Amino acid sequence: MLNPPRALPVRGRTVLAATGPLLVLDDRLEGHDTFLTGTLTLGGHDISARITTLDDSTTLQPTQPFPGDLPEHWQATLHLRHGQRPRDIPDDLRTAAHAADRDLDALDDAELRYALTFLGEATTPAIRTDRLTAIVTGLPTLEGAPE
Repeated sequence: MLNPPRALPVRGRTVLAATGPLLVLDDRLEGHDTFLTGTLTLGGHDISARITTLDDSTTLQPTQPFPGDLPEHWQATLHLRHGQRPRDIPDDLRTAAHAADRDLDALDDAELRYALTFLGEATTPAIRTDRLTAIVTGLPTLEGAPE
């Protein structure tokens, strides 16, 4: 089942870069897939933009020219077709970690987010199995488990 589209109120500032204007959000976008495109409704215009969220910031890069000048500071609505990223640990990861006596709870929010994204982007069962192994191998052992 596809996630429903989301419309998020956002604020930010415009930063000029060699590749064109970048729209830097005031608050990091949490819990949504990035490196995809969304539509930003700004000043009555809909702008297609690539979304990039790194550790502490989210940047939108318009994929088409903006009609007119972008304001230095702005408020807009970001429409995401891809909805919200699932945050639940899948059963196969939980089972693999348990079988290997590895501690999934040792992951902080960012590490868990990266692990779930890495696993969720597997395109074949074989790749998913390899990614499960990579994630589980990187986890610390449970307290009291044999090493």
